[in-house]
Amino acid sequence: METKPLHFKHLSREESYGYDRKTLDYIRNAAAHGLYEIRGMGAKRKLPNFDDLVFLGASMSRYPLEGYREKCLTKTVLGTRFAKKPIELDIPITIAGMSFGALSANVKEALGLAASEMGTSTTTGDGGMTQEERRSSKTLIYQCLPSRYGFNPDDVRKADAIEVVIGQGAKPGGGGMLLGQKVNPRVAKMRTLPEGVDQRSACRHPDWTGPDDLAIKIQELREITDWEKPIYVKVGATRTFNDVKLAVHSGADVVVVDGMQGGTAATQTCFIEHVGIPTLAAVRQAVDALEDLDMKGKVQLIVSGGIRTGADVAKALAMGADAVAIGQGVLVALGCNGETYFQHGAHQDAIADYNVLGTAPGFCHHCHTGKCPVGITTQDAILEQRLTPAVGAKHLKNYLKTLNMELTTIARACGKQNVHHLEPEDLVALTIEAAAMAGVPLAGTNWIPGRGF
Repeated sequence: METKPLHFKHLSREESYGYDRKTLDYIRNAAAHGLYEIRGMGAKRKLPNFDDLVFLGASMSRYPLEGYREKCLTKTVLGTRFAKKPIELDIPITIAGMSFGALSANVKEALGLAASEMGTSTTTGDGGMTQEERRSSKTLIYQCLPSRYGFNPDDVRKADAIEVVIGQGAKPGGGGMLLGQKVNPRVAKMRTLPEGVDQRSACRHPDWTGPDDLAIKIQELREITDWEKPIYVKVGATRTFNDVKLAVHSGADVVVVDGMQGGTAATQTCFIEHVGIPTLAAVRQAVDALEDLDMKGKVQLIVSGGIRTGADVAKALAMGADAVAIGQGVLVALGCNGETYFQHGAHQDAIADYNVLGTAPGFCHHCHTGKCPVGITTQDAILEQRLTPAVGAKHLKNYLKTLNMELTTIARACGKQNVHHLEPEDLVALTIEAAAMAGVPLAGTNWIPGRGF
């Protein structure tokens, strides 16, 4: 007797977990083109983050501060270890390094204007220092990356601090990218590159291979600036405990740790999604390293990668950071992935440009193309006019102001007169994973996973 196979209706359209539509699409594109994907922004996968922590506000056992009558200080000093002129900021929220080349000159000017109004710093990124950014920035951090594009002693002296970049959170172990469509004549001249040709930076600095060589380089930078400028060392979060220790041994005044939620203008998607560790895990390791060396408070820690809200800032400070740096949030405040801030018909033009890229506001990661519909990550002479420095600075200032207000609101609720008095004791975790990574108790218990009961 012939038997027919059974067909279960619910199985006929069930998606495979291991080979879902996203994975099938990836395999088919790889098979068709033999190329990996390059894109901008940060990781899109769900990662443990600061949302997995909550604060224990004051009540009976702690007393909160009155928001309108009692001050909560936000002054932040960075670079106190060796520098003659440490950086003094009004708020502990700084703007991360994003290059001219990745961003337009108008955007770089807007960053400087907003940061100056809020009493904080901005950072050059790769590719050198633009006149617009130096002119508009009261406090400007000058990055030294493996490429050394546009890096020169005169600009080092003009800067307020130098940040030696060993790696980025979005691509630790990898170099920067700037595709040819963004290498216009000005960018090419600043970087000594041919126009319109893809640029790939080196993944490691050409004149050192380890911390001993880095110590020599830091000494050179100190001598060229008469020991005035603080020296930052930035690492992508991977082996964070050891990397922070080595940065301190090399002579850093400030260590910047960039988690894998950090963004980029362009890199391989496999880097963005599969290399590095989440910021939440990296902060705890960085603080542990400083405490192990008895350098907590002597060497300052800046945390970046996925900092979006004032609550994120407060949690980073409570875990032991001295300040944070924000990149993607800054771009969104300027209009990235939006359709607002436009006038005189430019709104429809932007929507049309999103459609040409095959995306829509809220989903765009096409920073690498140079065809940014809102005029932020572009060198196109027409597109970049969609963001004017004054308008961009206004919105960015509002964003930074809001973050700082949220930060002080939370600090007051925890009974703190200074945001730098926030501490791990003010936090609990909502998941076992977050508790283990952050080193704070699981909510409702005294248990920190990995540290016993």
